[in-house]
Amino acid sequence: MNLLIIGVLLAMIAIAYQIGLARSRQIAGKGNHSAMLHSRPGYYGSLVALWCGIPAFLILIVWNIIEPNILRHIVLNHVPSHIVADLDAAGISVMMDRVRDIASGFGVSDQAEAYEIAAAEQLSHIQRIGEFAKFAVVIAAAVVGLLIAKKKISQEFRARNQVEKIINVSLALCSGVAILTTIGIVMSMFSEALRFFSFVSPLDFFFGTEWNPGFSTTGTTDGKFGLLPLLWGTLMISAIAMLVAIPIGLMAAIYLSEYASSRFRSWAKPTIEILAGIPTIVYGVFALMVIGPFLKDFGALIGLSINATSALTAGLVMGIMIVPFISSLSDDIITQVPRSLRDGSLGLGGTKSETIRKVVLPAALPGIIGAFLLAISRAIGETMIVVLAAGNSPLLHANPLEAVSTVTITIVNQLTGDTDFASPQALVAFALGLTLFVITLGLNIIALYIVRKYREQYE
Repeated sequence: MNLLIIGVLLAMIAIAYQIGLARSRQIAGKGNHSAMLHSRPGYYGSLVALWCGIPAFLILIVWNIIEPNILRHIVLNHVPSHIVADLDAAGISVMMDRVRDIASGFGVSDQAEAYEIAAAEQLSHIQRIGEFAKFAVVIAAAVVGLLIAKKKISQEFRARNQVEKIINVSLALCSGVAILTTIGIVMSMFSEALRFFSFVSPLDFFFGTEWNPGFSTTGTTDGKFGLLPLLWGTLMISAIAMLVAIPIGLMAAIYLSEYASSRFRSWAKPTIEILAGIPTIVYGVFALMVIGPFLKDFGALIGLSINATSALTAGLVMGIMIVPFISSLSDDIITQVPRSLRDGSLGLGGTKSETIRKVVLPAALPGIIGAFLLAISRAIGETMIVVLAAGNSPLLHANPLEAVSTVTITIVNQLTGDTDFASPQALVAFALGLTLFVITLGLNIIALYIVRKYREQYE
C-alpha cells in the first residue's frame, strides 16, 4: 500500500507542477500580455508541487511511525489480561509476531491458540481499514495542498522566495541528519568504550605492549588488551602504502597536468581512477593469491624470508589502491595553480622542469599535503586488504617481512562469531573503533584545513 500511495503522490506532484505552471502563465497573459509576475512561471509550478507533496509525505511518514504502536495496543486488548501479565517483553514480541503471521496468512508451525486467532482476525480487519484510511487521508492532504497553492497564485505572490525558503530548510535538514548521524555513531562507540574501561584500565589499554584478549563467557578480564602492537601494525602498513602511493601518484599527477596531451589525459586519468572503484575485497584476494606468493618466492631467490601474509604484502597492495586518491587530488590541485606563475617563470628563462620544481609544486604544496593526509586516513581505516594479507599476528616488532595485526583486523575478530557483547573481549572493539575514529578524524581535519587555506589563496 505504501508503494501505491507513493506512486499516486508522485503522479499528483507532476500534475500539480503543470497546473501551477499553466495557472501562472494564464495570469501573466491577461490584459493584452501586460501583466507581470513577481517570479518566473516555473517557481509557481514548483510551489504548487511542493504544497501538494510535502504535507502528504509528512502525514504518510508520521502515520507509518505511529501505526505499529496502535496495532500493538489493539492486539494486546484482544488477548486475555492474565496471559499478557505472564509474558515479559520478549514473550510479548514473540506473540505479536505469531499474530501477524496468522493475520497475513502464513500461519504458524504449531497449533494456534483461540485468542491468537481472534487477535489475528481483529488485526487483519483493522489493517484493512487503516490502509484505506491512510490512502484517503494522504491523497486528501495532497489535493487540499494543491488547491490552496493554486489559489495563492497571483501577480504579487512571491513564489520564488517561498520555493527558495523551502529548499534552504531542506538543505539544513539534510545537513542536520549528517551531523546527527556522526554524533550518534560517536556517542554509541563512546558509551560502549566507557563500559570497556570499567573492566580494563585506560593506561593498560593505550600503553600496553601485549595483545592477547582470550575468550570469556563470564565477563572476566582475563587476557592482555595492549593497543600498541595493533597501532604499530596499522602505522607500519600505512607507511609502506604511502611509500608506494606518494611517488607514483604524485608523478602521475605531474605528468597528466604538465606534460600529457589533452587527448592522452582524457583517457589516462579515468583509467587511473578506475582503481578507486575496485572493491577492496578484490584487492585483498589479489594480495593473498598473487602478491604474497610472489614476494615469498622473490625473497627465497635473494635469501630473505618473506611471509606471504605480511605488512609488506598488505602495504604494497594498499599503496596501489590509494594511488588514484593522490593522483586525482594532486592533479586537480596542480591545475588550479594560476597560469601567470608558469608564464612568469618561463619568461624569466626557466625550463619547464625548473618551473614545475621551483614554482608549481611549491605553490600547490599545501593542497598536495592535504591530499596526502586524506590518503593516509583512507589507508589507516582500510579493513579487507589487511584482513586477508597482513597475517593477523598482534606482535610488537619492526620487521615488515613478517605478519602483523591492525586495529581494523582486531575489530573484525572481536565482533564476529559467538560473542558475548557484555564481555570486555567484545567491548574492546568499540574502544578500538573510537581510537581509530579519533585518528582519522584528526587527519581529515588537518587535511581539510590545509586544502581550504590553499583554495582561499588561489581561487
